[in-house]
Amino acid sequence: MSGTRAALRYAKAILSIALEQKKEVEVYDDLMLVANTIDDSIELQLLLKNPILKSEIKKAALNEIFSNKISQLAYKLIDLLIQNKRLPILSEVTKQYRIIYDELKGIEVAKVTTAIPLTEELNQQVLRKVIEITGKQATIESIINPDIIGGFILRIGDIQYDASVANKLQVLKRQFENESFNS
Repeated sequence: MSGTRAALRYAKAILSIALEQKKEVEVYDDLMLVANTIDDSIELQLLLKNPILKSEIKKAALNEIFSNKISQLAYKLIDLLIQNKRLPILSEVTKQYRIIYDELKGIEVAKVTTAIPLTEELNQQVLRKVIEITGKQATIESIINPDIIGGFILRIGDIQYDASVANKLQVLKRQFENESFNS
């Protein structure tokens, strides 16, 4: 929990600086690149969380990965996290930045849970539907959960639409139980 609070403080600080410099979109893009790179690499996740490795090694690895790919402001955030021995929360900082950036820009986050990854075409269809429903810009956060068997679960704020096969099977099961109970 304290890691999340600390990550939120770092995210607010970097957003504040980025807003002053009118670089909030650039920093957003940079931090999403960092987040996706970390999420896609188990090795990088382990490297960042390894308490035995020295900060210089972690910094060198991050410099190698992100050289000429992210802005100076994003590099300064990483350096600050290294100096304060908070590098393990880098991924959480990027998530918190996204949340407060989206809130600032009035962008809804639609969480779509599917059994298999969405194709780009389906992703765009869902995005258009979300914008149509909410009237707001939106981003898609895709969650893969094979337990839903098929279909999808769409969550926007407090609203949830469950069109999963697992849910439909649950509904059928309850109907059969009710009918056999009433007979």
